[in-house]
This record gives sequence, C-alpha cells and structure tokens, in this order.
Amino acid sequence: MSENYQVSPSLRVKILSEALPYIQKFSGRTIVVKYGGAAMKDSRLKQSVIRDIVFLASVGVNPVVVHGGGPEINAWLAKLGIEPQFKDGLRVTDAATMDVVEMVLVGRVNKELVSMVNRAGGNAVGICGKDGNLVQARPVDKDNVGFVGEVTSVNISLVEALVRSGYVPIISSVAADATGQAHNINADTFAGEIAAALGAEKLILLTDTPGILEDYNDPSTLLHKLTIQEARNLIDKGIVTGGMIPKVNCCVRSLAQGVRAAHIIDGRIPHALLLEIFTDEGIGSMIVP
Repeated sequence: MSENYQVSPSLRVKILSEALPYIQKFSGRTIVVKYGGAAMKDSRLKQSVIRDIVFLASVGVNPVVVHGGGPEINAWLAKLGIEPQFKDGLRVTDAATMDVVEMVLVGRVNKELVSMVNRAGGNAVGICGKDGNLVQARPVDKDNVGFVGEVTSVNISLVEALVRSGYVPIISSVAADATGQAHNINADTFAGEIAAALGAEKLILLTDTPGILEDYNDPSTLLHKLTIQEARNLIDKGIVTGGMIPKVNCCVRSLAQGVRAAHIIDGRIPHALLLEIFTDEGIGSMIVP
C-alpha cells in the first residue's frame, strides 16, 4: 500500500505540526464513514481510504465504517443469471437476490475491507446489522420491492465494545426483522442511524460528486457549509434532486438526533477523509444543526 510522494523531511514535519490542533480536537471522538461509490471500485482510491481510516485510528480518533457494494452485487447477480431490477431508486430484492446481497456484502466486501485495514496496520472487525442485534429492520412501505428494509432500532453496545477495545468496526448494511428475515438497507440511511446512536462527532458520506452544488453542472457552485434548514430549502426548491435527496435527508436526520456535523464529500479525491477532517477549507459540503 505504499504511495510514493516527493515530500522533503522538513515539509513532512511541518504538515504533521499543522495537523496537531485537529488531531487534538477529534482525539477520542467517533466519526462514522459511509464508504461507497468510486472509492470502492478504484483500487488506488480504495487504498487511500483505508490508509485514512488507519491514520484516524492511529491518532486517537474512533472511525466506524459502514459500507455498501452495489456494483459487486450486480456483478454476482449477472454471474448467476439474475437480472438486477430497481424501483423508485430501490433495488428490488426477492429471496434469490437477498441471498446474493448478503453473500456479497457480509461475506466478500466486508471481509475484504477488514483484511485491507489489518494489512495497513489497523485492527478491524467485520459485522453486519444482525450481529449483537445491532440493527432491527422492517420492510419499507413500498409495494413489490421484496426484502428492502429500513431501520427501526439500533442497539449500539457491540460497536461501542469494539471501539473501546481498539478495533475499527466495519459494518455491512444487512439486518434482520423481528422474524429473523434478512433485509437489504440503504447504506447511507444505515450509516446515519449508526452515527445517531453513537452520538458521533461526524457522519461522512463518500460519494461520486463534489458535494452539494447550487448548479449540478458547475462544480464551482459547491456549498461548503449549510444549516439543516438551508439543506431542506434546497430540496424544496428542486436544487438538490435525484440520488442526492436521500443523502441530504440522511444527514439531516442524523443531525436532528444529535450528530454534531454531517459531510458529503467526493470520494474520488485521494485522501478525501483527511482533507475534510484535518483542514479548515475541507473539500465537500458540511451540514450543521
């Protein structure tokens, strides 16, 4: 995982020194990262995110990672001759598709991320919403989408125990309902509920966009900081549209439940997490209460 940077020793020390106030500010605090998008598909970006997570853990921050895995689910569905279907932005999840979702998210993607964190010098443990009754699910209130779920309750004790023991929890967004039936839950929503239950300092969503834009076609219109009400107004005015709506709503809901700040950042930028957390300027959009 080595990265070849031409940085002089004096500059390296200067950078570390300037990062000190941020390290002191966030040491001992919990930051929930929703990991997905291009940062999961590009090996270079994946290594960058993993190094950022290990760095955070090494300087006393408590990272908790929630991940998706849509492209890999689609790849395995294709191998098995199952046609992916979507309705109102939700993956239609019949019994066969649910089996694939659980196999891919819990058995493959999750364990790959755990292995990468461990190889980079961290200590990670992979779990899903079923473990320790972490998340209780129920079917979403939509017809003909199958086993697509939403979060009804969170029992955060297992995650807290892992964090106290010095582990980085890597969590896949599969959870069971009251009957034990597995459900596929949107990873953004899942991460927001985990962050709220933990009383996290930050919720950070890694996306494939620069953040919240006033003009979708103009990256220079990036909004660096906005309040809950300003974020809601952007949705009402039709400025925030499509797949960004559930992300913004997820941030707003987590803030309303006690998370101190929520960020939507561009996971296509190497070391996006560190740039957002350890610099005044940041690189994405931060929503605050």
